[in-house]
Amino acid sequence: MNIPILRRLDELRALTAQWRAAGETVGVVPTMGALHEGHLSLVRAAKSGVDRVIVTIFVNPRQFNNAEDLANYPRTEEEDARKLAPFAVDAVYAPAPDQVYPDGFATTVSVSGVSEGLCGAHRPGHFDGVATVVTKLFLQTGADRAFFGEKDFQQLQVVKRLARDLDIPVEVVGCPTVREADGLALSSRNLRLSDEARAKAPALYAAMTRAAQQIKNGGKLETALAEARDAILLGGYSEVEYLELRSENGLAPLAVLDRPARLMAAAWLDGIRLIDNIAVSPA
Repeated sequence: MNIPILRRLDELRALTAQWRAAGETVGVVPTMGALHEGHLSLVRAAKSGVDRVIVTIFVNPRQFNNAEDLANYPRTEEEDARKLAPFAVDAVYAPAPDQVYPDGFATTVSVSGVSEGLCGAHRPGHFDGVATVVTKLFLQTGADRAFFGEKDFQQLQVVKRLARDLDIPVEVVGCPTVREADGLALSSRNLRLSDEARAKAPALYAAMTRAAQQIKNGGKLETALAEARDAILLGGYSEVEYLELRSENGLAPLAVLDRPARLMAAAWLDGIRLIDNIAVSPA
């Protein structure tokens, strides 16, 4: 199936107007391309939840606080289109930059609270860039439902908050993290790992899993986190940027496991920053 690839907003709105006139619901899967099975799981969820599915592909310069990271981000549109073909999505929206940020663009959407700490502390401006582009994509597609992976859990909370706060009539759906057989969370960044680094990468999830079990079993939080940090570094990572227990609702830092929570981490391996999170609930 040849999926229409739309570059312009007027093309997108002409197509969605036809769907609206027919009474059909619209879903959007926002991506930056370099699609993997994690993205495709979101497409499956969308296909089962709405009548029409749009996958957006846009490498958003405003969410990169490192120019080298932006330059190195994989761009694989032709391969992405081939991966999407079996799913019979209704459109790929791969806008030209001026369709998202036209000349003179001067607005930033900033979400406080859930964007603070964790990735927000280590990537200044990142979530402002995410919030701004997602707001635009919600309004441009007019989607009824939007599908995001739980792997980027802080981002998911930011997106849910902006939709509520700005009264954007879209349901934000969080979908489970997809992992390799050895536990590594799927990420476009994994493509940049050397073979040697890829072999070490599962150490992050393994250490987090042990810590989560210790915490759930009533173990001391500080001890569990300290042991997990040591295990991640011994596993070959060069730095643990953060490893924290946060409340699932609102991302408040937790000193004890007294409500549904997420163990959240970011660590550096082979010059690549990897993130992950695990649900942890009181026994």
